[in-house]
Amino acid sequence: MVSRRKFLQYCLASPLIYGDLYAQTQIINTVLGPIKPAELGKTLIHEHVLVDFIGADKVNSNRWEHEKVIQKALPFLKEVKTKGIQSIAECTPAYLGRDVMLLKKLSQLSGLQILTNTGYYGAVDNKYLPKHAYSETAEQLAKRWITEFENGIEGTGIKPGFIKISVNPGSLSTLHQKLVVAAGLTHLKTGLTIYSHTGPSLPAFEEIEILHELGVHASAFVWVHANSNDENDFIKAAKMGTWISLDGIDEGNMDKNAAILQLLKSNRLLNKALISHDAGWYKPGEENGGTFRGYTTISDQFIPLLKTKGFTEKEIEQLIIKNPAEVFMIKRRTL
Repeated sequence: MVSRRKFLQYCLASPLIYGDLYAQTQIINTVLGPIKPAELGKTLIHEHVLVDFIGADKVNSNRWEHEKVIQKALPFLKEVKTKGIQSIAECTPAYLGRDVMLLKKLSQLSGLQILTNTGYYGAVDNKYLPKHAYSETAEQLAKRWITEFENGIEGTGIKPGFIKISVNPGSLSTLHQKLVVAAGLTHLKTGLTIYSHTGPSLPAFEEIEILHELGVHASAFVWVHANSNDENDFIKAAKMGTWISLDGIDEGNMDKNAAILQLLKSNRLLNKALISHDAGWYKPGEENGGTFRGYTTISDQFIPLLKTKGFTEKEIEQLIIKNPAEVFMIKRRTL
């Protein structure tokens, strides 16, 4: 784990962290530019348009054509727009098919506000990590991600709206600890919130501890695919400030996810809950992009289910409007 002493060495050794830090900007970055948090509206906080599982050493944008992806994905985006959704966070990271110009086109065509990300994906035994992720330090990785925030992604001028990393489900490896440190350093410089594809509670609490040692508050951390056999883990993490992200909602698990929300609600922690589908997506290499799962289960089925369980309109607004606006607002969250 990273100690505070090590963090102070980072600060003293490099202007990357020590020196001018970004002001509290009170904005959210979308692929069409910054907006005010109040403009985000009803939001799905974890979805995908395109994901390419070929691996970091082979992925490149020549594997798909924008027009074909647009033809496949746009009807689903327009459909969810008719349900009142105004914004979507697209969670595909670099080296897994992130294509910010494609997202910009889809945002313009659909009328949806779309957020993209910076960071690297370490899960699936590092299949989607570039070679330099192994050799570079956490500070060097953070510098890459900070540069995308400052200058835009790959020369497009499009800036990330959050940090996306991922780790394997067990105790964190040294490599995955490095990814978490890099994300923490990036947050301290940029104010971008950290999404981490995590799953079980063991690595989640290890990540929270690493960030704490860096001086990053748990409210800067989203526990993606939050899962635990002990419901007290959700309460403990949320009380620390962590965001509990129930982002794989589908027809088969609505009751389970509703029960977790009821648990958080009963502990007055609904303000730390996030919901989404983890749906989509176009798959390069498959015929016509493969099967595409839409983004309407929450609007059509899950929210009505919550209402039958006593959730009020105000509480639903908390889940799909207020919490996303707080998550994506660019601000440093420190101890």
